[in-house]
Amino acid sequence: MAVTAAAVKELREKTGLPMMDCKKALTECDGDQDAAVQWLRERGAEVFEKRAGRATSFGRFGLYVGLDKDAGAMVELKCESAPVTINEEFIQYANDLAEALAQNADVSDADSLLALDSPSQPGTTLGDVKNDLFNRTREVFNIGRMIRLEGGCGGYSHNAGTVSGVLLAADGSDDEAARGISQHIAAMRPAGLTPEDLPADIVDNERTILREAALAEGKPENIVDKMVEGRMRNFFAEQVLTYQKYVKAENKETVGDYADSVGLTLKQFVHWELGDDSEEGDQAAEE
Repeated sequence: MAVTAAAVKELREKTGLPMMDCKKALTECDGDQDAAVQWLRERGAEVFEKRAGRATSFGRFGLYVGLDKDAGAMVELKCESAPVTINEEFIQYANDLAEALAQNADVSDADSLLALDSPSQPGTTLGDVKNDLFNRTREVFNIGRMIRLEGGCGGYSHNAGTVSGVLLAADGSDDEAARGISQHIAAMRPAGLTPEDLPADIVDNERTILREAALAEGKPENIVDKMVEGRMRNFFAEQVLTYQKYVKAENKETVGDYADSVGLTLKQFVHWELGDDSEEGDQAAEE
């Protein structure tokens, strides 16, 4: 059947794809709009398979947060180039992935996440949205790490220079304060929430170094241990979130003191940097 210009325009508005691609799809599908959409997705999937091995070293972290929510989530979404990371549809998709993850506790991998409905496009799966985005950008998208935390959460996604994401589980009602502490985590990179969260071998090694240094200074052995514990506070002030000086504070207020002042109980945080899948890239601590 003949394909009208109006039909091509309608399909283009639905898919965002070039006019010629839309015309070909309608021609192949006898003018059926829904069948043409599916045809375009299938053709896109074939192209994706050929390009699936491309490096995806750019991206951003999608977040779903709110201290009044039942759960929070963070998802790492990777792509091939920097310009795509500021595409509004890409940003929305990353956040949709996080929202779907937060609302489905049984999801444990990317495939099961992609099978869910898109929060912003009901009736369309996240997998279909991913395919449609690929068709429009011709860039490979890969889902990296993802995490869901029970209870209310704050968060922050940093997308200049080092791309990172923070998910902070906390009890309280001050979302802006939770976001500010998440920004602090992204900037200062604490290794744990409290001293107890730090690896015991690292703490013991630091304590040994400080003790040997104090003895080498000729300090009496009966006061060395007290000196060491005093100096360990400096170590904790560098490594522990609640001991760190809050970057937004005008005085010497610690993050822990600030959280108390605004009625926040910090429970756990996760800090990831894009592409860092090592243990060091996954910092989580629980009080």
